[in-house]
Amino acid sequence: MLTLDELKAFFDEKATKSAFRLETLAEYSVGSDGGDFARHKAGEPEPDWDRKNPWLAELRSEKESGFRRYRVRILRTPLNDYLRFECEWGYVLNSEAGEEIHVLDLAERELPAEVVDHDFWLLDDKYPIRMHYTESGEFVGGELMDNLERYQKARDAALAGAEPFERWWARHPEEWRATRTV
Repeated sequence: MLTLDELKAFFDEKATKSAFRLETLAEYSVGSDGGDFARHKAGEPEPDWDRKNPWLAELRSEKESGFRRYRVRILRTPLNDYLRFECEWGYVLNSEAGEEIHVLDLAERELPAEVVDHDFWLLDDKYPIRMHYTESGEFVGGELMDNLERYQKARDAALAGAEPFERWWARHPEEWRATRTV
């Protein structure tokens, strides 16, 4: 099992052309948000730009260099607070900076049979890494998997069943924090 530091090192070494991510959890309990989730829930208007801007710069740099970072986010509307935060302060900004984000909304579409039931990365279309989390969404570790074809098929099926984030988000203004009355 790879620790977070080992996973980052593996990613830096092996991801030279692309990095695909499948996200399946309703909430992640990770310190990398720098407290932005709590700020979002409290009604703050913007993320911590000192934390967010370096990440956005990295995404723009990757895009300019030809590196493809893309993901499918599996979720179900209506969104919980965490998913709304992830969309508003994560995906809106990340997609503007060059990350390709797709959404598979299980309230609108069925999950394709080939899609696995857990989070994973697929680096350079060669290295599948299963992500392990606790029930509360805390990262436990990453596991390099043997069955490359299974993860390639899962990625392809998830992408085929999903739609671009920007289009999905534009169809769901009821989920935007600014328009919610509840």
